[in-house]
Amino acid sequence: MARHGSLLALVLMGVMLAVAGAEEHAAELPRPLVIQLPSSTTEKTAADEAEAEARCASWRVAVEANNVLPWSAVPAECAAHVRRYVTGPAYRSDLELVAREASAYARSLAASASDRAADAWVFDVDETLLSNLPYYADHGYGLELFDHREFDRWVEKGEAPAIPSSLKLYKEVRDLGFKTFLLTGRSEGHQGVTVDNLKKQGFHDWDRLILRAAADRTKTATAYKSEKRKEMEAEGYKILGNSGDQWSDLLGYSMSARSFKLPNPMYYIP
Repeated sequence: MARHGSLLALVLMGVMLAVAGAEEHAAELPRPLVIQLPSSTTEKTAADEAEAEARCASWRVAVEANNVLPWSAVPAECAAHVRRYVTGPAYRSDLELVAREASAYARSLAASASDRAADAWVFDVDETLLSNLPYYADHGYGLELFDHREFDRWVEKGEAPAIPSSLKLYKEVRDLGFKTFLLTGRSEGHQGVTVDNLKKQGFHDWDRLILRAAADRTKTATAYKSEKRKEMEAEGYKILGNSGDQWSDLLGYSMSARSFKLPNPMYYIP
């Protein structure tokens, strides 16, 4: 019986030593690999960013073609794209191209006729002659919904800079003998500050500056500007050219013989 007890004690001791050795050996083994699953916060790849840029460029082209309407603000995913565009060389290049085409057209008309007395060119003001980029820089370049009161406060400062290519075109059209009509959606209450702003930026000697009267306030820009162009024609003028950044500056009735659309992906006015 004693011999069996000794044997059992030896077996138990052996088991304990074996377990301890296994544990010690296991501690030396490499830890299991940890597999990291993709996270929803993974940074965008270059391919993702290129795809987003392409989509936003397509959106901007569709806006310029008047295929996206109505819209009230720049899509959030395209805010950075629009900012890069309007603050970079592409926007300036597009503006200059439109001005060059308008200039070539105006010169071709001047070469084919000697009397310009009744020939007229209509210019919009905001984003056509004057730039409001300083205002839109503080409002997301069109990402924020338009606030009339905020914009009116900006207008009342009279600090909108000239668009250089438009200033050059304006002076050339004047020198060629066209009557120049400035047709703007600004209210008549802003006539004084608009005149001062335009003159300060180099625009002079226009034949008429037309602003929205109280009776025009509820009209769409397309209806309001169409009516004013019709009045010009009723006075005997021939509208041969029209420059504006919105399709509502150009469409409707009493349209000009040729219209020139300046780029503007920051806002839409019906």
